[in-house]
Amino acid sequence: MRSRDRRGRSARRAGALAVLASFRALRASPALTALALAAAACSSEEAVTPAPPPLPDIGYGAPGSLSAASGKGGFRLGAASAATQIEDRNPATDWYVFTLPEAEGGLGRGAGFVGDASRGYSKAIEDVALLREMGLDSYRFSVEWARVEPQRDVIDEDALAHYDRLLDALVAAGIRPVITLHHFSNPVWLDDPRHTDCASGPGDDNLCGFGHPEGGPLVIEEMAEHAALLAARFGDRVDDWGTLNEPFNYLLAAYGVGAFPPGKAALLGDLLGEFVPVLRDYLLAHAAAYRAVKEADTVDADMDGAAADVGLSLSVAEWVAARNHQVSDDPEDIGARDRMAYVYNHLVVDAVLRGRLDSDLDGEPDLELPGLEGTLDWLGVQYYFRAGVTGDVGLVPVLDLTPCVNGLDLGACVPPVDPTFCVPAMRYEHHAPGLHGALTDLGARYPDLPLVVTESGIATRVGERRAEVVVRALEQIERARAEGVDVRGYYHWSLYDNFEWAEGFAPRFGLYSVDYGGSYERTPTEGAEVLGEIARGRALTGALRARYGGDGPMTPEPEAEGLERCSGN
Repeated sequence: MRSRDRRGRSARRAGALAVLASFRALRASPALTALALAAAACSSEEAVTPAPPPLPDIGYGAPGSLSAASGKGGFRLGAASAATQIEDRNPATDWYVFTLPEAEGGLGRGAGFVGDASRGYSKAIEDVALLREMGLDSYRFSVEWARVEPQRDVIDEDALAHYDRLLDALVAAGIRPVITLHHFSNPVWLDDPRHTDCASGPGDDNLCGFGHPEGGPLVIEEMAEHAALLAARFGDRVDDWGTLNEPFNYLLAAYGVGAFPPGKAALLGDLLGEFVPVLRDYLLAHAAAYRAVKEADTVDADMDGAAADVGLSLSVAEWVAARNHQVSDDPEDIGARDRMAYVYNHLVVDAVLRGRLDSDLDGEPDLELPGLEGTLDWLGVQYYFRAGVTGDVGLVPVLDLTPCVNGLDLGACVPPVDPTFCVPAMRYEHHAPGLHGALTDLGARYPDLPLVVTESGIATRVGERRAEVVVRALEQIERARAEGVDVRGYYHWSLYDNFEWAEGFAPRFGLYSVDYGGSYERTPTEGAEVLGEIARGRALTGALRARYGGDGPMTPEPEAEGLERCSGN
């Protein structure tokens, strides 16, 4: 050890003498002297910090089937939207009458009137250029049922022709369409939000909706007919179909707390007697639509071995045990978290794969649903937030828990992992590693079910934050894929700014921002530029990862937005 120390001191002494000699030679030039001082500092062994190794690129194979074995290892990059959230005025949809001001004959519910949304119907063909410019593989969107069938059993051929043109434009641009059959909206006649008591019973103007003893089966039948119509009409260009979007989220908002049309609130009454029948009917509607698509779409549009791949998209969250606004290790809170994760993240898929519903929410499937079992070729995963759950206050009956959602805070809301993860416009925290956790959880629970991230995104007006969410989502997906989870793609929510349901137009999720001042012009954000670079190059480069990735702090949201809203206070 001593001899090595002497050699080290000798080397450092020689280096110092060399630097001194250079100082004497350059002392007449202050500028050169400054450069020499910098060089001397860099030459010191003690001052050198090794540069971290460059991050590796993440490469993507060609997109393939969402369900066939041939699609494993492939990956698709896309964007998503939903008809009601983007399309121009459509009085036949329930959201129109639900949000129309009372003075104009509506119910005046929600933060704003859907109106023209983002003019996505009249600008649909133009919007294909946005996807093409980014070089995306695929576009996930919904066909508005209320536009195709504005009255029961009355089909609007002009609407079908419109979607024909959109599909032709997508196929011509090399963009693979994924059609969602039911994305949070209905024709008014399905369950009129102005007449939720349905006192006269089901009729052509109001079938009384999911869960109604007489109307429920009629709704299931109508949904199957709608699915068959679209599959027969569009199956030559569409192989990928989604029946339902976020079943539990939708039913909770529409039939649980009444924030979505039709505005029914079973959680405030008999949860098992009112809400579970709605869930039962919705699952049976999925099964009926699944079979209808399989029977009507017999054309393999892309020659990949499957005429119709049919799945559904599930909302998942990172649930955290909480008490008194802090992460908790109390068994009561851990139990509440586990029950919440089961009902929110697993209940629907468990039922579809087994053909039995856990009708009393005790963790054991008990209600046989004929025709449901196995009606799932792929599972869409949609991740946005991390939230706390407490067992200290059992606001939700039967489950005996209270989650932190939409600003509701009875001790369940916990501080974000980092303050910059707060999404003030939505009052929740976006914690990117939660996507990895969700994918590995689902991959372990359903090992034979291919997964695709059909939505993930952030409400922000800060372009760099959106780019960070794109890159970090792809990094978390790659972590899961490296661990053997079969994930076959990523669709960013959303293609451009839209009507965010009960939240109105304030949240901005778009890769392209929309000028709601009159022109409705679409302007690319930094998120669109980054996703486009990834898609065109078929790789998430190490340089992009170094700039936007990781799990550290994000670019802050402007303080004026009110970061404390993440806690629910």
